[in-house]
Amino acid sequence: MKIVGVAACTVGIAHTYIAQEKLETAGKKRGHEIQIETQGTIGVENELTQKQIDEADIVILAVDVKIAGRERFEGKRIIQVSTEIAVKSPNKLIEKAEQVVNAQK
Repeated sequence: MKIVGVAACTVGIAHTYIAQEKLETAGKKRGHEIQIETQGTIGVENELTQKQIDEADIVILAVDVKIAGRERFEGKRIIQVSTEIAVKSPNKLIEKAEQVVNAQK
């Protein structure tokens, strides 16, 4: 499965990057391709390409604030949670993404 997403917390420092790391680790552990863009105090990092978004089976938005470029995900299956959920329960979140994608097949 291909997963893309965005992590962005209110302060744009710790939780943004912790959420990215936890989601990418959990996704890879379950055998998925996963790329998480961060939108923090220093701007956008690991910016997703339109090709990555188009090829993704699902989008995970671990965000506590309004993000830039949300319209890029129009028409995609999206799971939106707080960064806290992504930090505390990344494995459950990846499992939820699997369930959503598998239910659509």
